[in-house]
Amino acid sequence: MEDMLFYDRIQFAFTVTFHYLFPQLTMGLSLMIVYFKWKFLKTKIDKYNDAAKFWMKIFALNFAMGVVTGIPMEFQFGTNWAKFSELTGGIIGQTLAMEGMFSFFLESSFLGLFLFGEKLLGHKLHFLTGFLVFLGSWASGFLIIATHSWMQYPVGYEILENGKYVLNNFSALFSNPWLWPSYLHNQAASVVTSAFVVSAIGAFYVLSNKHSEFGKLFLKTGVVFGLVSSIIVAFPTGDLAAKNVVEHQPVTFAAMEGLFETQPKGSEIVLIGQPNVLEKKLDNKIAVPNILSFLTYQKWDAQIKGLNEFDEALYPTNIPGLYYAYHIMVGLGTIFIGLMLLASVQLFRKKLYGTKWILWALMFMAPFPYIANTTGWYTAELGRQPWLVYNLLRTSEGASPTVSSGNTLFTLLGFIGLYLLLGLLFLILIGKIVNKGPQTVKH
Repeated sequence: MEDMLFYDRIQFAFTVTFHYLFPQLTMGLSLMIVYFKWKFLKTKIDKYNDAAKFWMKIFALNFAMGVVTGIPMEFQFGTNWAKFSELTGGIIGQTLAMEGMFSFFLESSFLGLFLFGEKLLGHKLHFLTGFLVFLGSWASGFLIIATHSWMQYPVGYEILENGKYVLNNFSALFSNPWLWPSYLHNQAASVVTSAFVVSAIGAFYVLSNKHSEFGKLFLKTGVVFGLVSSIIVAFPTGDLAAKNVVEHQPVTFAAMEGLFETQPKGSEIVLIGQPNVLEKKLDNKIAVPNILSFLTYQKWDAQIKGLNEFDEALYPTNIPGLYYAYHIMVGLGTIFIGLMLLASVQLFRKKLYGTKWILWALMFMAPFPYIANTTGWYTAELGRQPWLVYNLLRTSEGASPTVSSGNTLFTLLGFIGLYLLLGLLFLILIGKIVNKGPQTVKH
C-alpha cells in the first residue's frame, strides 16, 4: 500500500510540475500583452502592436503545451485518485468543470481571434480579444486555486451518510479566507515569471545587437513589471498567505520555518540551517533573533508554537522537503526584488542598456522564477500532507485501491519520456520564434 501511494503521489507531482511550467508564464504574459496592445491604441506607435503579437505567439505555444499536459492530470483523478474523486467530486468537480469552460472555450476562442483576426476586427476589437484571453487565463487560475483552497481549508460542506462531501453553501467556496491571499500571491508570482522572461529576451536582443529597439522595449517593460510584481509577491500577498498558514495550519508553519521548539521570548528567523528531524533541531543554523515573531504578529516577543507543541501524528510527512522548498522560494524572491531594484535604478538613470553585467544577470535569471513558483507550490502541497483535504481526508484514504504500483510506475516512465520529447520540441519552437524576433509591420 505504501509503495502504491508513493508512486501515485510521485506521478501526480511529476505531471503537475511539468504542466505548471506553462500556465505560470501565460497568466502573467497575458497581462503584459494587454499592456502592449493598450500602449499601441494610446500612442499609435507600431512597435507596441508588433510586441503584443510577438508575445502572443509565445503565449499560444505555452497555452497549447499547458492544455496537452493538463489533460493527463484530469484523468489521474479517475485512475490513481478514484476514491478522492468519489468522495469529494460533488465539490471539486464544480470548480474544475468551470475551469475547463474558461480554459478551453473562453481562452482558446479569443486566442484564435487575437492571433488571426486583427485585420478583420480592427484594433479596438483586437484589443478586446486580448483582454478576454487575459480574463480567461486569470479566471482559470482563480477556479483552480479555489479548488486548492478548499483542500487546504475546507468550508461550506457537509458529509453525507455514505461519506461523500457535498456543498451546502456555494458562496463559501469563493469567500474562503484561504482563497484570495493564495490567488493574488500566485498571480503576482506568474507576473514575475513573465517579467523575467520578457526581460531576458530583451537583454538577449540588446547584448547580441539584434532587434535592439524591441530589446530595449522588452527590458523596460519587463523590469518595471518585474519590480512591482516581485514586491507584491512578498508583501502584501506573501505575508497574508503566511498568516493564513499560521492561523489555520500552525504545525505546517512550524515545519516551514524549522521551528522545533517554542521560543518563549520571541521566535528567530532562520537564514540557513538543515532540519534534523530525528534529533528535532536545526543543524548549523544561522538565525536572527525575534524577527519571525515581528513579521508574523508585529510583536518582537510574540510566541509561535514549535513542533514540540503538536502530536507527531499531525506533523507534515516530509519536513525537510517542506523546509527547503519554502526557503528556496523565499530566498529566490528576495534575489528577484534586489535584481529588479538595481535594474530599475539603472533604467531611471538611463544606463540600463549599457550596464552589461545587469543584462547578463537578467538573461540568466530567466529559469529561476520557474524554480521559485515550483517550490512555492511544493510548500503548499507538502505542507498539507498527510491530508488530501486538511483534517478531513488523509492522502492514504483517497488513492485508488485497484491500480497497482507497477502500473503507475510504468505510466510514470511513459510520461517522463513523452514529456522530455515535448519539452525539447517546445524549446526548439520557442528558439525559432525568439531568433526570428518581432515582425515590424506598418499599419
